[in-house]
Amino acid sequence: MKYLLKSSVAGAALIASLLAVPALAQDAGMDPNAKNGGGIVVTYKDDVATLDPAIGYDWQNWSMIKSLFDGLMDYEPGTTTLRPGLAESYDISDDGKTFTFHLRKGVKFHNGREMTADDVKYSLDRVTNPETQSPGAGFFGSIKGYDAMADGSAKSLEGVTVVDPSTVKIELSRPDATFLHVMALNFASVVPQEAVDEAGADFGKKPVGTGAFKLADWTLGQKLVFERNPDYWREGLPHLDTITFEVGQEPIVALLRLQNGEVDVPGDGIPPAKFQEVMSDPEQKARVVEGGQLHTGYITMNVEMEPFDKKEVRQAVNMAINKDRIVQIINNRAVPANQPLPPSMPGYSKDYEGYAFDQAKAKEMLAEAGLPDGFETELYVMNTDPNPRIAQAIQQDLASIGIKASIQSLAQANVIAAGGEKDQAPMIWSGGMAWIADFPDPSNFYGPILGCAGAVQGGWNWSWYCNEELDAEADAADAMVAPDQQQARAERWGKIFTTAMDDAPWVPIFNEQRFTVHSARMGGDDALYVDPVHVPVNYDYIWVK
Repeated sequence: MKYLLKSSVAGAALIASLLAVPALAQDAGMDPNAKNGGGIVVTYKDDVATLDPAIGYDWQNWSMIKSLFDGLMDYEPGTTTLRPGLAESYDISDDGKTFTFHLRKGVKFHNGREMTADDVKYSLDRVTNPETQSPGAGFFGSIKGYDAMADGSAKSLEGVTVVDPSTVKIELSRPDATFLHVMALNFASVVPQEAVDEAGADFGKKPVGTGAFKLADWTLGQKLVFERNPDYWREGLPHLDTITFEVGQEPIVALLRLQNGEVDVPGDGIPPAKFQEVMSDPEQKARVVEGGQLHTGYITMNVEMEPFDKKEVRQAVNMAINKDRIVQIINNRAVPANQPLPPSMPGYSKDYEGYAFDQAKAKEMLAEAGLPDGFETELYVMNTDPNPRIAQAIQQDLASIGIKASIQSLAQANVIAAGGEKDQAPMIWSGGMAWIADFPDPSNFYGPILGCAGAVQGGWNWSWYCNEELDAEADAADAMVAPDQQQARAERWGKIFTTAMDDAPWVPIFNEQRFTVHSARMGGDDALYVDPVHVPVNYDYIWVK
C-alpha cells in the first residue's frame, strides 16, 4: 500500500462512540444492480511475497489480504469511514482507555471452525510477538503490556482479555484516538492458531481467514486463484466466484491484454508511458477511474544544516518552486499541495493559503537572511523516472533565486539512508518514497515525518524538524477520544500542520492522484477501484456484468 515498506508507529482517526455501536446492515455498500457469479483476471508484474496479514505490507498484497481476512473493525466500501467488522458492536470507557468488542456469532474461518474471542487474543499476541517479525507491531504500542511483548519479557498482551467466547476487552496504557483505525489494519486480522501452527513459516502461502474469498491455488511465479467463500458472514458477498491474479506480467503487456479483452484489471495501473495514449482514446478513457490518495510528495530541508537552519531561507525556498509545472511533468496526475496533509484527510485546512509562487519575494527573503547572492547546496533524489526530471525542475526554480543545487540521483535505499543521517542530505525530493498514510488520520502524517520521534538516526523525518510544543499539541489531540470532540480534534490537527508550515521545514509539492482502468465488463462503483483503504481494489464488492 506504499511506495516503500515502512513500519511507523503512527496512527489513524477515530470517529467512535462512548456508547455501544449497533451492528451495520450486512449489505451496507452493496450495489443493488450487482450480479453474482463469474470470474476476473488481475495482473501484476511481481509475484506476491506473502498473504500473512501480520507480515504483508505492500501495495500489491494489501487488498488481497483484506479479501482473505477480517479484523474487528472495517471501512465502508470505497471510503475512509469506519464501521464494525468482526465486532458487531463495541463500547469505550469514559477515560478512553478500555475498548470492549462484542463479536459476531457464527463467523467461520475458511477451515470451517467458528471464530471466538480466543482467536482475537491469539492474533494480537502473535502480531506483537517479536518472533513474528511483523512490520506492523508498533501500531499496537498503546495496548497495555506492549512494551513487555516488544522486549521479549512477555508472551501475551496484558491488556487483551477474553471475557467470554464472544467478548474481548482491550485496555490501553494511554487514551488513543487512533485505536479503532489500528484495529482495521490488516495487521489486526483474526487468524486461527491451528492453521498457523500447521503451516508454520508457510502460513503466508497457506492463509486461512474469515474473509470474502479463500485461496484456492497458488502456482509460484505464475498465478494465484481466489474463490468465493460460501460461508462469508456478510450476506450476499462477494459477488465474484473467482479472481485469478496472473503475476510476471509487464504493465505495458497487461494494458495490451486489457485492450484485447484478456484482462479485467491491470493491478499495476496505467503505465506512465501509455497514459496520454489511453486518455486520448475516448473508449479507453471511459473506463479510467481517478481517485485521491492519502499521499503528499514534498521537499525536505534539513533544519540542522546551514543555511536551512534559518526559517527565512526555508520560506524563500517554498516561494521559489513552481508546483504547477511539476504537476505537468507527471501528466497532471496530481494536484498542487500547500500543506503536509492531503485534501481527503481529516484536519486538512481548506482556507490555508500557504506560500504563493513568488520568486521576487523569495529573493528578498534570502537577502533578509544575509544571503543576497544565494548559496550552494545538494538535492537528493531517487533515480527512477520521473523523479530525476522533477528534481531538474526544482533545480531550475532554485537557480532563479540564486540557489545552486547539485542533484544527487541515487538508488532509493541510498536516499533513505542519507535522509536518516543528521548531517548528510540538505534537501530531499521525496518522490518514489513519499508518504501514503497507513490509515486516514492526521497523526499518521505527523509523528513519523514531522515529529521529534521521527527526527532520529534512520528515521523518516528527513527535515530533522523537532518542535516540542507541537509534539505536546499532537499528544493532546490524540487523547481526544470522545465522539463530540472529533471536529475539535480535526481542527486542532489542522492548526498543528499550519503552524509547522510557518516554520517551513517542507515544501509540499503535490498530492498524487491514482489512475486505474478496467475492462468494459466490470461493474461496481468507481470508488471500489481506487479504494483508499483496500488499496488498490476492493474485490469484495466488484462484479461482472
